[in-house]
Amino acid sequence: MTDATIIKTHGVITSFRRGRSRQHETQILCKFDGYDNAKTASKLIGHELEWVSPTGLPIRGKITRTHGIKGVVRVQLGEKGMPGQAIGHPVTIIK
Repeated sequence: MTDATIIKTHGVITSFRRGRSRQHETQILCKFDGYDNAKTASKLIGHELEWVSPTGLPIRGKITRTHGIKGVVRVQLGEKGMPGQAIGHPVTIIK
């Protein structure tokens, strides 16, 4: 990470964005410590997020909006999406 700034917040991938009969693998939901409602979580919109796989491959996404009223944010990933093993793992916000 040469020109990236790391923000000291701990986050966890909670799930994929989904509906009753469809799951969106390119959109994930994340919860961060210290962001307990939608108003405070909206400050994270526009930041980049990174998850590093067990093999060392980084997957990045961008926080696009809040999800609900409890401080969960929605992250848009690239075309490949996120593997299912990432649910419950920590993520890092990169600005």
